Amino acid sequence: MNRGKSSDETLIEMNRTAWSGGEENNGFHSGSDKETLQLEDAESTLSVESECTSAVSVCSSHSSVNVCEQCEREQTEPQQHLTSFKGIWRKRALFLKYRSRVDKQQQSKDSVYFRDGVRRIDFVLSYIEDKDGERKQDRRKEFEANLQKAGLELETEDKSESEDGKTYFLKIHVPWEVLATYADVLKIKVPFKTNDIVEKKEVPMSWLCTPYRLPEHVMQPEPDYFTATFDKSKIDFFLIEDKDTFFPPSTRNRIVYYILSRCPYSKDDKDKKGIKRLLNNGTYTAAFPLHDSRYWTRSRDANCESERYALYKYWARFSRFYKEQPLNLIRKYYGEKIGIYFAWLGFYTEMLSYAAVVGLFCFIYGLVSFDENVWSKEICNETIGGQIIMCPLCDKKCGYWKLNTTCSSSWQSYLFDNTATVFFAIFMGIWVTLFLEFWKRRQARLEYEWDLVDMEEEQQQMQLRPEYETKCTHRRLNRVTQEMEPYLPLTSKCARSVLSGATVLFWISLIIASIVGVIAYRLAVFAAFASIMKDSPTNKMDLIGNLITPQFATSVTASCINFVIIMILNFLYERVAIRITDMEVPKTHVEYENKLTVKMFLFQFVNYYSSCFYVAFFKGKFVGYPGDYSYMFGKWRNEECEPGGCLIELTTQLVIVMVGKQVWGNIQEALVPWLCNWWVSRSARKHPESLYSRWEQDHDLQGFSQLGLFYEYLEMVIQFGFITLFVASFPLAPLLALMNNILEVRVDAWKFTTQFRRPVAAKAHSIGAWDEILNMIAVFSVVTNAFIVSFTSDMIPRLVYKYVYYEVNEGMMEGYINNSLSFFNISQFKPENSPEDSENPDWFFSSNITTCRYRDYRYPPGHEKQYVHNMQFWHILAARLAFIIIMEHVVFVVKFFVAWLIPDVPSEVKARIKRERYLIQEYLHNYELEKLKIQLSQNGSNIEQCTCPTTAAAPVKLEVLSDCLT
Repeated sequence: MNRGKSSDETLIEMNRTAWSGGEENNGFHSGSDKETLQLEDAESTLSVESECTSAVSVCSSHSSVNVCEQCEREQTEPQQHLTSFKGIWRKRALFLKYRSRVDKQQQSKDSVYFRDGVRRIDFVLSYIEDKDGERKQDRRKEFEANLQKAGLELETEDKSESEDGKTYFLKIHVPWEVLATYADVLKIKVPFKTNDIVEKKEVPMSWLCTPYRLPEHVMQPEPDYFTATFDKSKIDFFLIEDKDTFFPPSTRNRIVYYILSRCPYSKDDKDKKGIKRLLNNGTYTAAFPLHDSRYWTRSRDANCESERYALYKYWARFSRFYKEQPLNLIRKYYGEKIGIYFAWLGFYTEMLSYAAVVGLFCFIYGLVSFDENVWSKEICNETIGGQIIMCPLCDKKCGYWKLNTTCSSSWQSYLFDNTATVFFAIFMGIWVTLFLEFWKRRQARLEYEWDLVDMEEEQQQMQLRPEYETKCTHRRLNRVTQEMEPYLPLTSKCARSVLSGATVLFWISLIIASIVGVIAYRLAVFAAFASIMKDSPTNKMDLIGNLITPQFATSVTASCINFVIIMILNFLYERVAIRITDMEVPKTHVEYENKLTVKMFLFQFVNYYSSCFYVAFFKGKFVGYPGDYSYMFGKWRNEECEPGGCLIELTTQLVIVMVGKQVWGNIQEALVPWLCNWWVSRSARKHPESLYSRWEQDHDLQGFSQLGLFYEYLEMVIQFGFITLFVASFPLAPLLALMNNILEVRVDAWKFTTQFRRPVAAKAHSIGAWDEILNMIAVFSVVTNAFIVSFTSDMIPRLVYKYVYYEVNEGMMEGYINNSLSFFNISQFKPENSPEDSENPDWFFSSNITTCRYRDYRYPPGHEKQYVHNMQFWHILAARLAFIIIMEHVVFVVKFFVAWLIPDVPSEVKARIKRERYLIQEYLHNYELEKLKIQLSQNGSNIEQCTCPTTAAAPVKLEVLSDCLT
């Protein structure tokens, strides 16, 4: 059966494109005159051309076109005789060449089938002949011969057929016998019975969700079956209607890649094997499975599924941002591993919406309760804040200043530092538990629906990494399989682990050093900003004059510098982490990903969060007092917090790093692949399907690396840390994350569907090591938010003042600012701390000022314990510690209770799993019983006829490339 376009349709398309006055040569390069075969003179060329033209003209009325006899005798095509001609003869030659080529294939080049239109292309390898061609050619020859021994069928597209005229494409088809063998080896589950469990009745009011739903054929692309592990010896036990379509393309390309990654390519050294090494040494330039169609239109071949088009239409468009994701179709097309990622990302985004709403209400509460902010009113009041003279914030270059200059920052701080802050911190501690527990339930449901329930780690352990087999020359007996297997000696493993750990520690130390450098920058430039901005024109501006302060300028510039350092170190460390993980030679793919995950997250954790930890827990905590300041390296005076607190600076730091990372990540994920693809395919993207083949279209896309999904998880987990670890300082963080993730889902979908080659399908029953990391962040976030509310926010000092030290009217806050500032005698300033006269404002000299104020709780000058912490300081410290203990215990008790209350696996899923296991046992029992009856009946009827042993014809034996069987 012909799966491609008819020759008539192809010829019509060719005629329109080749002879139109539009794009010359159908968009092909004029470099075709570099063909290898040339005629020696023009006369022979003209004669050949005339013969070809006459042959074509004679046959043009028929349904097919044949090449002239001379072309077929010389095993060449008309274009190869016309390399020395220009103009109309070249156009006619190109037309003849491609028309004859398409006609010979009898199908569209956009098809995903071999030339016979029957065998499906399951994988494609590409290569280019270069200077080192002989050695690479030998590798390819041996490799392809071994692939054929393994049972794969190959078909090569010559470079003359490719758009660039230099790339060969090797198409691979895996026949049924090989599929059945490796489906047995890899324990792939296949259907044996239609699911007979009655679905639950529709949920009441479900019609409200109709606008968010997708068509049923998109959400459920295949029927629901009970499945069992495939057994090649029990073929008739399974529901096999058509062997060509029994295994979906994702399973087929997974099997082919399994063979490719273990196939040797050297006769002398059997350890030299695997497509990955051949790609690294340039023997092949690319290896990828094919997309089934162009993403913007269905395939012209009716037998192609066009699932890529359905994914683009219903999933990858941003206009579909409010729609549910077709997870079953994603899983069918890309495999379970990518399907699990998008399921987790969608669920995380859904849960973020609840946190975003609560955070928005907390922010609105701050706006509505603005008038209750008594302490900010006191700061802004000319008779209170305008009369409080503050001590200099730096040595020499900073003068005395009035408290009311921080009026704006005090109001800003209140938006995020109010009573709702405590509520939101507790809420997020409970939210993160609900998120993780409900995800476990969602994951359990997906495990059942996607046949991942019995996917044990031991099964993956049996599938060793080819790199591990190659580098481990020692062998030992596996006690489980009783087979000899490669292993890494303990001494070598320890040495590699120590070197790897030392490298990670070195890079983490480098991050800490860079953070110390940024802190030194803040301390060094603050005095410069204070001096420069004293008479700055911006101070006179109505709207932003009060906002642009030395503290603000220092915080913003330091945050931007820190963000740039973060991105540079991140770029460098990614490569280092991959190298040291390769050096450790992990045994399995799961172990490799887990080791890399730990290294990358540990680095990213320190890299992204260290600056926020500094502002939250160290800035302003160790500054001393005016008579005895603390210095960093004995040179720079430690930073102080403004009277409004350090919380607003933590918010600024968090917003810059979080938003900057998200914007940069989206640009890097979407814009860069699009530009690369545009540049690579700029000369071929307008070719018709009959010329621009399916394998060439996919070859021009970006390759999706094995670690591509790892970076997607890492980006989201880092964001998860931002919205949980420091959320008490910025309730709007979940809202920003929600808006980013709505875009992220569609950007990732668009990128996978349109900009990347089809990834090799892989199985995964969970999100892996990321689950443990999320749980660790969830626990740690309770501690960090408790400390932020206690030590970074001014909530506890206000409550202590309100209920202990305010005696006039309980519940009022008048006098809090005056109470929270201590006195210092100006005459006791050391010469190195005293500001220069030129730095002091004019009003300082016109009044008799003997004291200045600073943020602390100390006895005033003249007291017998002057400048020693007073009793209120210890009361506040005790209240802070008590709040931390109470909040942690309350949140942890609620977390553990919620975790206990919510079962990890829904009862419905448990029932389905039990039902499926029961049916497998029952059906297998009946199946074996029927086979035994048939065998006994056959033996009974033939027992008298059988007088001598017979030898059956030996079946063709395939070379099975499997770690589990060798």
